[in-house]
Amino acid sequence: MHDRITRHFSDSIDAKIRAADTLPPHIAEASELMVQSLLNEGKILACGNGGSAGDAQHFVSELLNRYERERPALPALSLCADSLTISSIASDSSYNEVFSKQIRALGQQGDILLTISTTGNCPNIVQAIQAAHDRDIQIIALTGKDGGDMARLLHPEDVEIRVPSAIPPRIQEVHTVVIHCLCDLIDEYLFSGE
Repeated sequence: MHDRITRHFSDSIDAKIRAADTLPPHIAEASELMVQSLLNEGKILACGNGGSAGDAQHFVSELLNRYERERPALPALSLCADSLTISSIASDSSYNEVFSKQIRALGQQGDILLTISTTGNCPNIVQAIQAAHDRDIQIIALTGKDGGDMARLLHPEDVEIRVPSAIPPRIQEVHTVVIHCLCDLIDEYLFSGE
């Protein structure tokens, strides 16, 4: 058991080292898009399924409350946190529309949609991207593996942060680091002079 546990730590470290070699330019670009949106009175919408829904809520909570420094709250909304809305849409329409309907109601030009998926193939995330594009909302996509259907839908002005791994737990672990990097960079851009 000890060896198995140690292997999890080693595999996680290896995935993060590979990601550190390739992801920094994409993370920097994504943070700049988010900062510009926030400076222009936009907001960040976030969505994912399962563990990725937890990651989306984690990111939003860091913006609304704080990351490492005390600062004003930043406008962000998790599209996967409202169980009543999600179950209503899923029951009356389709689970594939649980995010796209919210984007059509709440998203505005100049907002950013953060989508999180280890596979990139979730139909409700695909529809969320399509709805966001219809409203001139840029996408920041956290993916893994080959990027899946999400990667194929992205426009040139969108940003994909694709973890160089095919193993979902390793992808999720790197997604957490990426989320913390985004929070740190946003705070640095907006509040470093305070």
